[in-house]
Amino acid sequence: MADGGMYKKIKVHIVKKLFDMRCWMGDHTSIHHMQIGLPGHARDSRIISKAVDELIHEGWVIAKPTHYGLELALNIQKKIEIVEFIEEHGL
Repeated sequence: MADGGMYKKIKVHIVKKLFDMRCWMGDHTSIHHMQIGLPGHARDSRIISKAVDELIHEGWVIAKPTHYGLELALNIQKKIEIVEFIEEHGL
């Protein structure tokens, strides 16, 4: 299992990746794309799923279940918080 610091980095990576891909509300991408860009030891799908679940619970990420997997998008209603979070982490 990832330590707290690595777990936080994974959450930052997911938010930043969705932001860079401009995945807001109707524009979404597969959860499987979140592994790309992470180091090998951080690509555990269970850890990524747990981080995504927390982001969904916080209301930052919207999940869209499909027949081929889970699709993710950022919540436009939380845009100010998300942008501040990204700026805070120097991304």
